[in-house]
Amino acid sequence: MNEAQMKVLISQLRHANSLLSLRLQAMETRSDHQLAVQEQRIRSLEAQISDHETRLRMVSEGVTQFKLFSGLASGGSGIMSLVAVIKAFLGG
Repeated sequence: MNEAQMKVLISQLRHANSLLSLRLQAMETRSDHQLAVQEQRIRSLEAQISDHETRLRMVSEGVTQFKLFSGLASGGSGIMSLVAVIKAFLGG
């Protein structure tokens, strides 16, 4: 191999090396972007889960309050019925 062929070969190897370097950089950039997107999705899902849990707690609390008020109203009406029955028997 003469000197001119060696220079051409070295030039080709340098060019191939630079192409591979650029390709590697592009892959790293793409990988970093995909990682950022996945992290954003995870944060979004965690926020949705937290919001869902909060809503479930609020609904559960509302149901509990409704049951309490419903029970009190039912108990109050039962007491009024008992008073009416006693009043009817006592001739009031």
